[in-house]
Order: sequence, then structure tokens, then C-alpha cells
Amino acid sequence: MGFLTGKRALIVGLATDRSIAWGIAQAMYREGAELAFSHIERMTDRVRPLARQLGSELTFSMDVANDEDIERGFAFLKTAWPQFDVLVHAVAFASREALTGSFIEGTSREAFRVAHDISSYSLTALARAGLPCMRGRGGAVLTLSYLGAVRSIPNYNVMGLAKASLEANVRFLAAELGAQGIRVNGISAGPIKTLSAAGIPGLRDMMRQVAAVAPLRRNVTLEDVGNAGAFLCSDLAAGITGEVVYVDGGYSTVGMSFPAAPEA
Repeated sequence: MGFLTGKRALIVGLATDRSIAWGIAQAMYREGAELAFSHIERMTDRVRPLARQLGSELTFSMDVANDEDIERGFAFLKTAWPQFDVLVHAVAFASREALTGSFIEGTSREAFRVAHDISSYSLTALARAGLPCMRGRGGAVLTLSYLGAVRSIPNYNVMGLAKASLEANVRFLAAELGAQGIRVNGISAGPIKTLSAAGIPGLRDMMRQVAAVAPLRRNVTLEDVGNAGAFLCSDLAAGITGEVVYVDGGYSTVGMSFPAAPEA
């Protein structure tokens, strides 16, 4: 019996089998969770077959930038699940133009608004919508961040600002929802070649740098992040909330690194 047996988890933002959300979903399914998925409408034909691989027919489209659509999505979910235990927020977006070149030139007022709305505010909106179904169940909310929230990263630009907002969001939600038995945490994953990350120029250089410098001398995998996510949403992590946990091979802990000395 897995450590998520008896838990119901809604995963928001699954796109492909290269998504971090997919790694989390696989780990949760392995540990016994019952899963539901929401996605943007154009991903319907991709998400439904993936959901079926994990024993789920409960999928629906939901636009997290639209409050009425969030209400509609949760109303649909309630017809199958009056209550659930876990909410995974795997949603982020910034325009390609905002992630290319100069931070100042790429960060328009509109780019800033959209990145923060979809990547950060949506966590608050989803927590608000899900609260009536999660209250009193010892539930968990999980979101996904990146080192660019606290360090400048080439080409990450406005998304770094949005992730910083998201990490503050984790702390404020944890403070408010803790009294109702709901924990809120984030994972700051190392770079992984996902569909969304592929839109960031220089991703391959970034991954080479991490593999060379991180204490584990490798990049993390979807499985690494998925296992951490499943743990944080389980009762095994009952005392952890308001945290952003780094799953990056230790890269974020390194202040300086020198090339390895050649073997004698």
C-alpha cells in the first residue's frame, strides 16, 4: 500500500509526458493516489490518453486566467469528487518575447501582468476555489518554482519576478490555510527539458552548467521531482508547510566551483 492511498489529487497544468506535472502524477499514482487533471483546452487530446495511463478518466479544461472558468472547472470536479486532498499547481507562462534578450526591453507592462497573473495569482485563485472541498482533510497544496525566483538567470527575465511572487504566495497561503489543516509548499526544481522550459533560450547551456557544478554532478529528472512532490503532499510531510524545497542536485547550495583536477 502506497503512502498516498486514499488520497485524491487534482493536478492543474499537465501538458505532455515531458511535464514536471507528469513526473508528479506518476509518483502519486504509484503511491496509491486517485488523480484528476485540468489542462488548457488545446491540450485535451494529449492529456486524456496520459490520464488513462494513470487510471483516470477525470479530465477537464480550465483557464486559470479566468475566474468564471475556474468556478466552472471546480463545479465539474465536485460532481465526481465532493472532496479532495491535494492540489498541484503546475502552471506558468510568459510570452516568448519577454524571455529573450534584455530584461528591461523584454519586460513590458503587459508581459509583467500576464506572467504574474498566470504564474502566481492563479495559485491563490485555485486555492480559494478548492478550499471548500479540501477543508478539514489534512490536505496539501503544491506549486513549482525555480532558482530564478531568488537569483538572476540569463533569459529568465520576467518569469523570475513571477516566481518570486509565487514563492511569497506559498508563505502567505501557508499562514492562512494552516489553521484549516492545509499545508502549502513549493518545489524549486533544477532545469529539466520540459515543453515550457524549451522556450527559454540557452536551456542546453544551463543544463550543462548545472551538471558540471551541482554536487551530484547531474541534472535532476522528472522522477526526482515527482518523488519529492508526492512526499510533500503525503502525511509523511505533515509537519512541513510554507517551504520551497530545492530539488536541483544541490546546485543552489554552491557558491563557487573550480574545474576538477585531472587524474594522476
